[in-house]
Amino acid sequence: MKSIIALLLIVTVICILLLTLISCTAKPPKTGLIDGRLRACPGTPNCVSSEDPNVSARIAPLAFQGPPETAWKNLKEAVRDLDGSIQEEQGNYLRATFTSRIFHFVDDVEFRMVAAEKLIHVRSASRVGHSDLGVNRKRVERLRAVFAQKEKTVHD
Repeated sequence: MKSIIALLLIVTVICILLLTLISCTAKPPKTGLIDGRLRACPGTPNCVSSEDPNVSARIAPLAFQGPPETAWKNLKEAVRDLDGSIQEEQGNYLRATFTSRIFHFVDDVEFRMVAAEKLIHVRSASRVGHSDLGVNRKRVERLRAVFAQKEKTVHD
């Protein structure tokens, strides 16, 4: 019985080490805009996007009321408030990364502002794995809530 427990413990430790190694060596996926829009999700359930043609990957964009500059500032603050790290900012495009606490998986979150429509499109995708158990969708919804609170505070 002790040998079975020891074997299970060894297998568990090896699995954890492999997951950590995979997450640390995962290459960043292709990010950025294509024809002025966020890339479509790859067809796996570990990605959501407000510009994806696939209904299962779609999520609502962030909406704002005030000046675009204020919304952009609030967006960056919301990303930082949720422990995201801004990696790139060019014009109306922003890319950030979020790292999970236990296995240090890195997810890429991208934003594209359409000032005339008062919208910020969003795409959130895991770098590794197939399913993320809804982590990216939940993250976008947390970002939406923090962003909305910042927008409300500015306009009250």
